[in-house]
Amino acid sequence: MPYLGAHMSIAGGIHLAFDRLDEIQGSALQIFTTNHRQWRLGELSPRAIELFKHRWEQNGGIPVAAHDIYLINLAATDELILSRSVATFAEELARCARLGILYLIMHPGAHLGQGTEAGLIRFVENLDRAIETSGVESVSVLIENTAGQGSILGSGFEEINFILGNSRYGETMGVCYDTSHGFAAGYDMRDEDAYGLTISRFDQAIGIGRLRFFHLNDSKRELGARVDRHEHIGRGKIGLNGFRLLLNDPRFRDHPMVLETPKGKDLKEDKENMGVLRSLLESRNVR
Repeated sequence: MPYLGAHMSIAGGIHLAFDRLDEIQGSALQIFTTNHRQWRLGELSPRAIELFKHRWEQNGGIPVAAHDIYLINLAATDELILSRSVATFAEELARCARLGILYLIMHPGAHLGQGTEAGLIRFVENLDRAIETSGVESVSVLIENTAGQGSILGSGFEEINFILGNSRYGETMGVCYDTSHGFAAGYDMRDEDAYGLTISRFDQAIGIGRLRFFHLNDSKRELGARVDRHEHIGRGKIGLNGFRLLLNDPRFRDHPMVLETPKGKDLKEDKENMGVLRSLLESRNVR
């Protein structure tokens, strides 16, 4: 079966994300390594790194990914924002390397009126600058597909393929597929034919081997709405069958899949969503 888990808070210490994951009996984790709504990255002390690695080892070395902060836009037109984005993403890579995290997930940013092609070119140039600046080779950047809201890049599979094909580091990179974003961008998965077509289109445009990580989110909005609104599993416009098809696809039986659905501090919603996901697994896919 896939490795199921959730994005967890690092409040009180980055290692505590594992304690929260244990509460929902998860086997895959996503975190921010710092406050995701400010440019200044928090301190990552040797003690914090030691505690994180110790808790990770206690959890059996499960799949872990980090997500970069939301302020980063490597396609930005404002030079101050761009310079901050390059420097901050380079530091994000360095933080992942120090923690031993292999995947850093990112959105391709927004073109802000440049147009899609110009925005993608600018993004690739600055992504390469950031990776080169970091000097990090142990962390794989995963490009996350987007809903395509406004001028945000990366909603189409061809756009992601452009990034992977034109970056000097493209061979080391992969894709994180967000189910809600894909649905909002027009990629259906609600029945067997629609799901098969979407995976086929991904394979033709990018290559299915590039899929390394999944975000499991239902969608508040309808197919092709191009609006990013996450909903609890089975309560949105995708519905349970789409997730049943994905969870039982043998091609993804060893992939990490994490929730990014709304939740409170008691993690009640995560526990409920995890229960729903497990109920959708066929017996042959249960470890």
